[in-house]
Amino acid sequence: MKRRDFFIKSLGAGVAAGAAFSLGGYNKLWASGTAAATYDLVAVMGAEPDAMFDKGISALGGITNFVRKGQTVVIKPNIGWDRSPEMAANTNPLLIKRIVGHCIRAGADKVYVFDHTCHNWIKAYKNSGIEKAAKDAGAKIVPADTEKYYHEVDVPRASILKTAKVHELILESDVFINVPVLKHHSSTKMTATMKNLMGNVWDRGFWHSNNLHQCIADYATFEKKPTLNIIDCYRVMMRNGPQGVSVSDSVEMKAQIISTDMLAADTAAASMIKMSPEQIDYIPLANKKGIGRMDLENLNIHRIKM
Repeated sequence: MKRRDFFIKSLGAGVAAGAAFSLGGYNKLWASGTAAATYDLVAVMGAEPDAMFDKGISALGGITNFVRKGQTVVIKPNIGWDRSPEMAANTNPLLIKRIVGHCIRAGADKVYVFDHTCHNWIKAYKNSGIEKAAKDAGAKIVPADTEKYYHEVDVPRASILKTAKVHELILESDVFINVPVLKHHSSTKMTATMKNLMGNVWDRGFWHSNNLHQCIADYATFEKKPTLNIIDCYRVMMRNGPQGVSVSDSVEMKAQIISTDMLAADTAAASMIKMSPEQIDYIPLANKKGIGRMDLENLNIHRIKM
């Protein structure tokens, strides 16, 4: 069996069984891979979000490979919803706290955390647990609720989304860390790295009215790409996304995917919600745009089981 097939089938089986990655076949997937200096993607499972990030970023040489002393860092979680962490509608606050801590220890001059929320931003920031977690670790929380924070930019390689109004922190940052939560989405079937970028922009109504999947793929071509992508798969919403109805909509997977390649990360993530990447339209569209790699079988993937 090819490694990509093993990746998809094993993940699907683990989720379908509701075993939170306890099946033997799934555990084989997460056995430590061959040691290498550089990995295209790191997959971690079996521990709390902060501990998994410690292991994952260490496998990539540490946060100092991405953040240097004196730099301005923007961390963009999903904080779109006035939901508690157990609902899995937003990125896990423990993960955000640990990422901020790593950046501060690396000597970052400023670390900002924000999202263009769907619910009231004050309530979403607070009740997600992310505001307190980020502040406790030394980050600055900033709003994104008015158009004055956004500046229009060209998206030269776009098919539809020729311009976008992007939050000024994204445009001005030295380092942009994209930290989505993996979950079901009623419009796009899945939220992960590329979909999370909609929280960077003001004019989302245009996206929804003009081929949402193509606009997601178009924006992924914008020159200000994430320096690093960390997909929170600790608790994954399997239905009623993007905000969920109850805790029962989600399953505990205790996993994390880390990559500089958005397309590779989203391709890997798709299997975790029992889908092939081809079923999520923006993934093959992004592949046509040359955003990254879908051919997981040819990538150097490091699997860590804790």
